[in-house]
Amino acid sequence: MTTPTPSQTWIITGASKGLGRALTEAALAAGDHVVAAVRNPDSVVDLTNNYGGQVKCVVFDARDTTAAAGLVQVAVESYGRLDVVVNNAGRAIVGAAEEVTDTQLRDLMDLHLFGPAALVRAALPFMRAQGSGTIVQMSSQGGRMSFPGVSTYSASKFALEGWSEALAGEVAPFGIRVMLVEPSRFRTAFNAADVLDFADTSQTYREILADVRADMAGADGNQEGDPVKAAQIIVSLAHSTEVPLRLPLGAEAVERLTASYQRGLDGVDRWAELARSADFADAATSVRPI
Repeated sequence: MTTPTPSQTWIITGASKGLGRALTEAALAAGDHVVAAVRNPDSVVDLTNNYGGQVKCVVFDARDTTAAAGLVQVAVESYGRLDVVVNNAGRAIVGAAEEVTDTQLRDLMDLHLFGPAALVRAALPFMRAQGSGTIVQMSSQGGRMSFPGVSTYSASKFALEGWSEALAGEVAPFGIRVMLVEPSRFRTAFNAADVLDFADTSQTYREILADVRADMAGADGNQEGDPVKAAQIIVSLAHSTEVPLRLPLGAEAVERLTASYQRGLDGVDRWAELARSADFADAATSVRPI
């Protein structure tokens, strides 16, 4: 349930465009303060002009783990607290697992896992001192399911989700919430020709991934998701008394994730008897603290 709350202070990475920009505008419209972390400060000059001291722009590369503490310090020194951290900066690489280079894989892991992890670690001491805070991790429906051509992107988002699920249990006793947002396709620049990255196409996978490549490139401008509506939902939840651990966002995400979960359950059921046979026959039933 959403209830009126005092103004909050946000850090939003990738705040210059797409869902990050929509989130920044929605939070500012709600009367909150935002530290907009961007690579190009000119991209948000209109926000600083329109909202004055309500927003601060900080030049920030989300892959730079050494810069996380400084970004958090800006928020705390400027507004006296830190309520919401949104790890939003991201992009995709399309290509077969055999086509994607080590450099491309590591770059996406830096952007989607190591950078966000560093920013969260920098923010947690301040949130613990307050006894409250919300970590919003912008994942994807591709963070819970995958398909040919997106192994690198999904690997980075799967990693973010596993890290964040454990984090949620660790920080809950301190009044800190974690929300993984799993969008389907939203009408942002994510699929634009100058943003979406493609691995060099090999002869081996040219035909196998032809439809996937065409679909990913052809989605630009046709995505069904509305970034403004998505941002309003996230801001509303950040101000509410309860957030979900996972929030599929968009009808396609709900449908595809539901189908993926069902396939997973069906697979466990099909192989359950064989799987159970791997235990020692006289072993006691496992008992765990969580």
